[in-house]
Amino acid sequence: MNMIYRDATPADLPAIDTLFRASFVATFGHLYQPRDLADFLAGFTPEAWAEEFAEPDLRFQLAEDEQGLAGFAKTSNLTLPAETGARTYELRQLYLDERAKGSGAAQALLDWALDQGRARGAEEMWLSVYVDNHRARRFYERNGFEDRGPYAFMVGAHADEDRLMRRML
Repeated sequence: MNMIYRDATPADLPAIDTLFRASFVATFGHLYQPRDLADFLAGFTPEAWAEEFAEPDLRFQLAEDEQGLAGFAKTSNLTLPAETGARTYELRQLYLDERAKGSGAAQALLDWALDQGRARGAEEMWLSVYVDNHRARRFYERNGFEDRGPYAFMVGAHADEDRLMRRML
């Protein structure tokens, strides 16, 4: 699979939203009551994506193949409730289309995110991952992230147990 990586533009936001929704529902949708899932996804409006995109510290990197958007990563200053005194940066989202899993796109997007943190003078990169998303947890652990404790990730009125993970940069 031949992948091209590039920074996102505002014109990419509809494709990012489509991929995010499809990937989230395919991976996690079975965990939630329909109302909780609908309430969660309702927060991802075109306006909300545009507001995020306009945040000066937030960055999106895209992975594209001949079929279009295959994955994306989103980084920003730390928003997670991590207890740290270090300079931090956060991997807020990393999502792939099913066809891109195993292609190396996740590694390329994570490497980009780590480079973003370093370029901003961060000493640590933080993320959260669903406790039972074993594939993602193994991927992050292979890349030097350590479990730093629980985090309640809200999907509607449902609290998932996520794990906060940190990597020293």
